[in-house]
Amino acid sequence: MSRFAAPLGDRPSGGRVTAAPIATAGAPQDKSVGRATSRGVVLGTVAVLLTAVGASAGAATGGPEVSGVIVGSGQDVIVGVTHNVVFPVTVSGSDDSGLSFVDVDLKGPNGGFYTTDAYCESATVCTTVFTVNAHPAPGSDDPVDLANAHAGTWSVDVLADANDGDSVFAQGVGSFGLKRAAQLTVNASPEPVVKGARITVTGKLVRANWDTYRYAGYAGQTVKLQFRPKDSTTYATVAAVKTSNTGTLHTTVKAVKDGYWRWNFTGTTTTGPAKATGDYVDVRP
Repeated sequence: MSRFAAPLGDRPSGGRVTAAPIATAGAPQDKSVGRATSRGVVLGTVAVLLTAVGASAGAATGGPEVSGVIVGSGQDVIVGVTHNVVFPVTVSGSDDSGLSFVDVDLKGPNGGFYTTDAYCESATVCTTVFTVNAHPAPGSDDPVDLANAHAGTWSVDVLADANDGDSVFAQGVGSFGLKRAAQLTVNASPEPVVKGARITVTGKLVRANWDTYRYAGYAGQTVKLQFRPKDSTTYATVAAVKTSNTGTLHTTVKAVKDGYWRWNFTGTTTTGPAKATGDYVDVRP
């Protein structure tokens, strides 16, 4: 299991020297990572020396190279306040002797940091698995992994080892969004309604609060009101409404035909998207 570790500046260093980063040069830098056994992390330390810039990690020395990283399915990682979220990080690379092992670090806003490592499943592909959460374990006083300040864009660093003993540190080889989960409700009334009369559509947008382990109203957000006729599979946007200071939504529309009404929130840099389940309204002549 991955661990949420202390920011890099608060962690000790010591260990080995590696080759060039993928796109960053600079003075020697200490970097600590977790060492995994069966993908369960026990915190340890590794020192990394940053040297010359290369087109890809390892290219300048002829050693191993890291060519790419995919986080999960390539989409944002969305975390609520109830369940652990597990996702893979797949590292692609190469070396004459084949890749053998990778340390993967995820770094986020305001000191957010996860680390884990794994043996490679092939000479060119290595997959680690991360587990993140924003809820305390039942009966436990242990601190949770995430706080609201950690939501946003995270970067990926990789330390890759080859079978011949060479290694390379690839800094910033990938990025992804780690976001707070959102939820939406909708209610359209009255129902049934006479054609041409006004329908009131209400709802509420809430998002996970990683500091309190609850969902709370998301204020000041633009949410689309959408309608789908009963004989169609496609929703069309009818209006855009901003949430109140408690996350509530309210508007009125004219009843034209039978169909489903829903709210659709596209998300922000810190919060995932949400769509309400459509509420059917029967429109009568």
